[in-house]
Amino acid sequence: MRLILAIALGGAIGATARHVFATQVTRLAGDGFPWGILAVNVLGSFVMGVLAEGFALRWNAPLEVLAFLTVGILGGFTTFSSFSLDSMLLIERGQWAVSALYMLGSVALAVGGLFGGIYLMRHLLP
Repeated sequence: MRLILAIALGGAIGATARHVFATQVTRLAGDGFPWGILAVNVLGSFVMGVLAEGFALRWNAPLEVLAFLTVGILGGFTTFSSFSLDSMLLIERGQWAVSALYMLGSVALAVGGLFGGIYLMRHLLP
């Protein structure tokens, strides 16, 4: 039960952080392109890389802490469903090329963010 509560609490925190962060990015970058969700997914993937490598190499934490951070906070923060909706909306507006760029960029940059987080941790933690 503690594991489920840790995930639920983390999910609430992550979802709230996603809304605030994506809204701020959209305010700064404009709303003609889903920059907010793109930034959320790249940042979330980077942080997932940092956490995964940190726990693999050095940090020892209970399963509840790991689940709170990864499944809860990052699961609530990153959002593939919003990415899918944004992709579909761009297509419905007739912006096929922009949608394709968004889809390819989101996947490539999010995976790149994960690798970046792992790379960072491998060089920070001896």
